[in-house]
Amino acid sequence: MSSDFISAGRISRGVAGKSFSAVEITESHISKIKANDEKIGAFLTLCEEDALAQARAIDKKISEGRPVGKLAGVPVAIKDNICTDGIRTTCASKMLEDFIPPYNATVVEKLLEEDAVIIGKTNMDEFAMGSSTETSAFRITRNPHDASRVPGGSSGGSAAAVAAGMVPVSLGTDTGGSIRQPAAFCGVVGMKPTYGTVSRYGLIGLASSMDQIGPLTVSVEDCALVLEVIQGYDKKDSTSCCGEYDKDYLSGSTEGIRGMKICIPEDFFTESLDEETAFAINESIRRFEHLGAEIEKVSLSIDHSDILSAYNVLVCAEASSNLGRYDGICYGYRAKEYENTDELIEKSRSEAFGDEVKREIILGTYFLSSSNYDRYYSRAVKYRTALKRRFAEIFSRYDLILGPTAPVLPFRIGEWVNDPVKMNQMDMYTAPANLAGLPALSVPCGTSRAGLPIGLQLIGPHHGERAILQAAYAFEQDMHKEVI
Repeated sequence: MSSDFISAGRISRGVAGKSFSAVEITESHISKIKANDEKIGAFLTLCEEDALAQARAIDKKISEGRPVGKLAGVPVAIKDNICTDGIRTTCASKMLEDFIPPYNATVVEKLLEEDAVIIGKTNMDEFAMGSSTETSAFRITRNPHDASRVPGGSSGGSAAAVAAGMVPVSLGTDTGGSIRQPAAFCGVVGMKPTYGTVSRYGLIGLASSMDQIGPLTVSVEDCALVLEVIQGYDKKDSTSCCGEYDKDYLSGSTEGIRGMKICIPEDFFTESLDEETAFAINESIRRFEHLGAEIEKVSLSIDHSDILSAYNVLVCAEASSNLGRYDGICYGYRAKEYENTDELIEKSRSEAFGDEVKREIILGTYFLSSSNYDRYYSRAVKYRTALKRRFAEIFSRYDLILGPTAPVLPFRIGEWVNDPVKMNQMDMYTAPANLAGLPALSVPCGTSRAGLPIGLQLIGPHHGERAILQAAYAFEQDMHKEVI
């Protein structure tokens, strides 16, 4: 069976209905990875034997007449900062090159409980610090639409794997746009859930107050399906949200979005926005109006430079704290030659961390120093609180916010990697949702003249995933009808 862009929903229904076996599906996707990944570089680890063993166990359950889960036989790739029991988990860093976790992250357990097949671990920017998947210690990931260009980051390997048809589903992590931006660059669907909706237990953290795990998929329907599986309260994660969770995000989706109130932020349409991206977003706005949504352009009264400043202070500060444990003694790579403990720590960190990680650790330590704490960190925390209030006011009047996902089209490999200012600009439209803990999704909305994907972003209120997915589904289906 061909593995080219077959949806997770179709796979699970086909496996459960015996139209094809989980082993056939797994073998097909493994063959696709082996044939194409040398060029793309999406994977760091391929779990061929384990994946086939999982697939055989699923087929056995079906042959014995036992029920199977929502993701029966669906191959899933996992970003390499999410722990997998017995499978190397490196964060794309020399620091964790030989780390093999003794446990699964909660999201991985949830996938396995629903009979998904874990097929491999995907490449990423080192410790999720980057916007292009060029800072990995092991390889560069390339955009499947143009191998000379980046796939975005930090979840670039996860996005590229889905875009290349190597898997129908992957998991990524999003701290300031690291699911949505690569989803936009690679032309797939990517969602960051409300902070706390998906357990972070087993995630090797970058900035713990903003990190969220989420799905990258071929379609909105698959995104909803995977979110239903991985969400939920987890007593092992102190930031996990209690309460009821939606079990069917797309029920009633055929009713459309007539009457839904959508806000278009004028603040998002600045000189920084690529001309072709702006055109595609404006065409998409007209499509939403055609579908019956009530569109209104407003000013969010937010300054992107302030957002990026607050975001960078908080990320660097939390990264500096989180990565302090990697000292060559308790955790991580250990230098071979040293004369004392101080030299061991210094050499281990200097030799194992890449340049981007070192830069963020140094900045974070500076922001948290006693002389700078109030000047930088405290002000960033206060700004985040003010931003949350502003979003709460906006969502008291509107159901969703619509705008671009990324300010530019996928850029060429090597073009921006040494320019941290330009790299930071990649988060200008996505970071606000992380700072405020809001759910947000990127869905493909067109292509450039050169055939490069363009992504549209929908942001919702806290626990507004249902409205986001409903709107994205209606938009996607309307786009699909036009293609047909």
